[in-house]
Amino acid sequence: MRWLRPLAITALCASIAACSTSPTGRSQLLLLSDAELNAMGRQAFSQYQQELPTAGQASHRYVQCIADAIVAELPAEQRQLDWQIRVFESEQPNAFALPGGYMGVNTGMLDIATNQDQLASVVGHEIGHVLANHANERASTESATSLGLSVISSTSGMQSAGGQQLMGVLGMGAQYGIVLPFSRAHESEADVIGLDLMAQAGFDPRESVTLWENMQAATGGGGAPPAWMSTHPGQGQRIEGLQGNMDQALARYEQARSSGRMPNCPRP
Repeated sequence: MRWLRPLAITALCASIAACSTSPTGRSQLLLLSDAELNAMGRQAFSQYQQELPTAGQASHRYVQCIADAIVAELPAEQRQLDWQIRVFESEQPNAFALPGGYMGVNTGMLDIATNQDQLASVVGHEIGHVLANHANERASTESATSLGLSVISSTSGMQSAGGQQLMGVLGMGAQYGIVLPFSRAHESEADVIGLDLMAQAGFDPRESVTLWENMQAATGGGGAPPAWMSTHPGQGQRIEGLQGNMDQALARYEQARSSGRMPNCPRP
């Protein structure tokens, strides 16, 4: 067991060196390579498009229009990610984000989000996960805890044993676990980031609350929640968090509208 001590020290030193700050100012541990994670996100996204049923072009154009409007307001460095979004045929009201800017929305979410502003809150939320490096943070935390950094750092892709382990940590394993199991803190942070992003793009942030009211109605106020919000803050908590940041978002929204940012994404 003498090897455990130097390994633990090495992991601790790496952890200290990899401390970062999220867009909301929260301290983060980011140990993994962005390039490697982005490549895995791209490969997984390509696989999903090959193996999962996709919606018609009208739905793709609709969500792409919304995503483009939000991405256009990002700083230049963040706009350089390979932002892509697709609609998958499924009744489950789910959405997901992968490292690198790859996102998916199920057709079931289009039933819950009844207008462009509500769907913009979903897309903004997923973009928030990417901008805040939540996948990297979750994988880094689990990797540091298990002292498996040597395995993960030696991976070259998804097909290696280490790559499969990392994909599992990210929630991207077999059975299409594409809704990343982020923590409550991550979900709340993505809500705040997404609210700000949608407002900057000219989408009405008040519709984010309506979206969650729709979600409450769809689930009957009880029973098992949809996978998109499973193990995460409840609808009531999400609404409270959004309302707590609404004044600032509305100010950004009014500024965006005054500047001529009035997105018009026709619903199919």
